[in-house]
Amino acid sequence: MSTTTVTWWGHSTVWLSDSGTTLLTDPVLTSRVAHLRRMAGPAPEPAGVPDAVLLSHLHADHFHVASLRKLGGTPRLIVPRGAGSFVTRSLGAEAAARTVELAPGEETTAGSLRIRAVKAAHDGGRGPWSRERAIAIGFVVEGEARTWFAGDTGLFDEMHDLAPLDLALIPVGGWGPTLGSLHHLDAAAGAEALRRAKAAWAVPIHYGTLWPVGMGRIRSHMFRDPGEEFARVALRSAPDSQVRVLAHGGTLTVGRPG
Repeated sequence: MSTTTVTWWGHSTVWLSDSGTTLLTDPVLTSRVAHLRRMAGPAPEPAGVPDAVLLSHLHADHFHVASLRKLGGTPRLIVPRGAGSFVTRSLGAEAAARTVELAPGEETTAGSLRIRAVKAAHDGGRGPWSRERAIAIGFVVEGEARTWFAGDTGLFDEMHDLAPLDLALIPVGGWGPTLGSLHHLDAAAGAEALRRAKAAWAVPIHYGTLWPVGMGRIRSHMFRDPGEEFARVALRSAPDSQVRVLAHGGTLTVGRPG
């Protein structure tokens, strides 16, 4: 029995192990990100340095420079097309030399895995205060399993083209009392994404971790509930998929005959 394991470390930070290769997505390994404080879960403890880091877009809660420095080692950095210049300025020439930029439809490899960039319906810029611009992407990782890491996205028609999948890592919330724009998924929209992508297993991410300092009591259900709500809605809208709501640091093992 061949297996793929995924450990959720909060927000969009996931440790994925498949076919002897390890990946880390959008690492946030600190207790603070600007005005956001980690409100739940243990301090992230990734199992060493991954073979590659997948970075979905330049927003600071996904492309967190301090966490990339804390991670250490020399993993490949797989980033959206246009983000290479930001890697050079923020992490230096050595990190830039091990960086691969991808646009949707382009692919690369890491160890025994094939990694393809796919569309994400999201603003990819660093933020309104920054001139740094790049596209936003998700990733489909192919090894023993076929895994979709959605990054941060709204719904889009081409989600149908991702099917079939063994595992989907789907954002279902955010880091504040409002999702702010149409280019995010809440629990219901996340379940619709799962229905379109037809994944055998799904893990909700991008919720229940970071929250603005001083706002812990404001719309706290948007912090606490999205994972379980996603599971409830998906039971109706995507009944052929199995949802696992992970605790921070929790692991799902997906096995396939092999």
